[in-house]
This record gives sequence, structure tokens and C-alpha cells, in this order.
Amino acid sequence: MDAPLIPGRWAQAIRREWRLRQLTDPAYAFLFAPAPPDEWVSLACATSGHSLAHDQVLSVCAVRVSDQRVLSSERLELLLKPSRLVPPEALRLHRLREQDLAQGLAPAEAMEALLRFIGSRPLLGYYLEFDLALLEHLIKPLIGIGLPQPTVEVSALYHEWRFRQLPPYQQQGDAAIDLRYAPMLEQLGLPVREAPDPLDRAVLTALAFIKLRQLQGG
Repeated sequence: MDAPLIPGRWAQAIRREWRLRQLTDPAYAFLFAPAPPDEWVSLACATSGHSLAHDQVLSVCAVRVSDQRVLSSERLELLLKPSRLVPPEALRLHRLREQDLAQGLAPAEAMEALLRFIGSRPLLGYYLEFDLALLEHLIKPLIGIGLPQPTVEVSALYHEWRFRQLPPYQQQGDAAIDLRYAPMLEQLGLPVREAPDPLDRAVLTALAFIKLRQLQGG
């Protein structure tokens, strides 16, 4: 059962309370504690494909962000043991080997580690919704809900910044703004890497978030 959609400024608080009531393991109540100020966790996953119904998470990287710094030494990298055969093209794309995945963590063990690493910090990512939906398949059986933290979609921040740069006559309707990952990084003056792994993406997305906050005076 999904959280009810409630309009208005109290929606986030009400949804948070609703999710807290759905929590099946009180040991994870810390997920709802006040977050450390000016801290986030940048999250990126490698998946076996792009279908919520059929694909699975192969690896996860989470990197902490504090104010204007990416704390790359404070990171969590997890390799998960797949429950189904992984397509060869996914192995090639993510530069993974079947024997490595076979030694990965059981999904429940990996999700327990991820939840404790994130704590109550807000999550940030690039097209984060898909990763969170796949992770929810693994987390919900453990605690009754998906990840309850607030999220920051970096592509949305980038779109807002680019939109404000357009001349007024182009700020009408649905302006065409390139939200692809590599062009976004290039526009922000950040390094572009071919086929970045989850660690690369978590760090680069965190750097993009920091740069956009600076550009927007945040």
C-alpha cells in the first residue's frame, strides 16, 4: 500500500508520519530522526536493465556529502548476489564478472548495511526514482516501507538553473533542455567519464549538486 497523496504544505510531514506508522521493525526508527544539518547521501546503483518488473540491483554506492564537500572516504560500496541470471550485456556495461557477483552480499544483508549508512540523511541522485524503486523491492520486506528520506533530484536542479539562463522568449512552455548526464557534467565544468561506475556517478552527482547550489546561491 502506497502513502496517500495529500496536497498542501503539510504533505511531506503527513506522509512521513504515515510511513513511520507503516514501519514494521522499530529498530529502524532512526531513519525518521532529524537529519544532521547540511548533510546528504549521494546514491547510485548498477542494475541489470531498465525494467522495474524484471531487473535487479547489482551494486550500490553511497557517498556522504557535508555542506560543500564530498566525503569520498565516507562511502559504502556494496556488491549484491543476484537472484536471477544477469544478461551478458549488463555485465559488460558495468564491468562486472559473474564470479564476483556470486560472492556478493545477500540482498537483505546489503540493505541493512545501506540503511544504517544513510541514516536519516536526505538522498540525492541523478534520475534517482528508478534506483529507489528497485531498492524498495529489497527494503520493503525488511522494514515494511521503502527509503523514507527526502530526496533531491539533481537533474531537476540542473533543469531549473538552465531554464533561468534562457532568454524570456524561450521561457515559455516546455523549453528544450538537454538533461543527459554527460552534457550536464560538461555544462557544469565537471569531468566526464566513459561508462562511469556507481562510485563515479555518486561522486560526480554530488559534485554537480554542490556546484548547482553554489550557482543558485544555496
